[in-house]
Amino acid sequence: MTRSPRRLLPLAVAVAAVPVLALPVVPAAAASYGTPTIVFSAGYLSGAVGATGDPTVAVTVAQSGATASALTVAASASTRSAVARTGDVAVTGTGGTRTLTVAAQGVGYTDLTIKVTGLGGKTATRTLHYAASPAVQYPAASRYLTGSSDASAAVDAGGGYILVGDDESNVLRLYDRDNSGAPLRTWDFSDALGVSKEIDIEAATRVGDTIYWTGSLGNNKDGQVKPDRHTLFTTTVTGSGANTQLSLAGSHHGLRDDLIAWDSAHGDRYGFAAGAADGQAPKQIDGFNVEGLEFAPGSTTTAYIGFRAPLTPAVTGGRALLVPVTNLPSLLDGSAAHATFGEPIELDLGGLSIRDLRRNDLGQYLIVAGSWAAEDNSAPYALYRWNGQPGSKPVKLLDLPTSDAGAWEAVPDVPNLDTPGARAQLITDDGSADLYNDGTAAKDLTHPEWKKSRSTWFTLN
Repeated sequence: MTRSPRRLLPLAVAVAAVPVLALPVVPAAAASYGTPTIVFSAGYLSGAVGATGDPTVAVTVAQSGATASALTVAASASTRSAVARTGDVAVTGTGGTRTLTVAAQGVGYTDLTIKVTGLGGKTATRTLHYAASPAVQYPAASRYLTGSSDASAAVDAGGGYILVGDDESNVLRLYDRDNSGAPLRTWDFSDALGVSKEIDIEAATRVGDTIYWTGSLGNNKDGQVKPDRHTLFTTTVTGSGANTQLSLAGSHHGLRDDLIAWDSAHGDRYGFAAGAADGQAPKQIDGFNVEGLEFAPGSTTTAYIGFRAPLTPAVTGGRALLVPVTNLPSLLDGSAAHATFGEPIELDLGGLSIRDLRRNDLGQYLIVAGSWAAEDNSAPYALYRWNGQPGSKPVKLLDLPTSDAGAWEAVPDVPNLDTPGARAQLITDDGSADLYNDGTAAKDLTHPEWKKSRSTWFTLN
């Protein structure tokens, strides 16, 4: 039998005859977005009601598959809106690192939830623990030095920076004097000095590249003799401004004993032996406590030791006391074993004593005057001008505000006091202050970011 030739369909027709299933289309990029990340430079932040230039936190964000500029950062919740609301949180910048600031509404604590939103609708959050202190006088002229609440001595580091000593630890800190925030750099020479307890740093002065630092030389608050507080030491400065570095240069531990022996040899004129005796608290009108150190006019060898206590005579309205040490550098370089002293200087500061003393290259002095008392955040304070000459009467420039927390403790440098509009920066010791209305002294707070001292610029003429 003969077969008929087989007919083949055109290829296109054959393909068309096969059913095609419709598959969902999934954008390839969506699956590549990871969960955003958010990191703070610090998890704790402090501020003040009505403050200018409060401390900030750096917020670093990222998301795999996305550029940083595509991410948004904002506060999404606050546990206590009376302290700060979500709208009080501002985040600036568009790159991988943003700057976060908070405008405080009230005093206290709140936890702020900070949310980063990335592409693909993905988010992440982190908690910022925030504390706000009360409003102060002169907020526009005030800044906050965080990391410690116990600033007690300060000197200029140049370029808009200052070095600050602390009377609750032995740490020296470098701060930007024009902006609030944490120290740029810190140093602790305790091991090299052979001390294990606080030196109670209360005064400092700078000559060239050498800074002299001294402890209070007094007993502790319970009247116990603590030898570490008798420490006098020097640091050498290299660099300046933000690049400042410190190295330990020398130390001396006999100045307290020399002062007591000198006074005893002069008929116990100022009662140093009794004021420094074991069991005697240092911050009494007849106590023994040093808080000022500055060189005499035109000298780099004779330095004035300024006393917070005693007054002379040791009665209400008594005069403030300065004792010249005529060989201070020799004590630190080891060329002299004992201090030598000049004629004491007694100053009428309206019944107040020395809390700090600073001289400029023109021989003009500023004296921060305050009470000898132990808890004196609300006691009178005043700023005096003096020419450094024995027998010359200091002139009061202004009464310092006392309605805010903090004891005025330090003046880093002195402008030309004859220049109209001259300003000086003063720093408070806020260690005893209840900054956040929780009954906790600032020095006892658990987070260094919440500890702070305040600096304020004052116009002097």
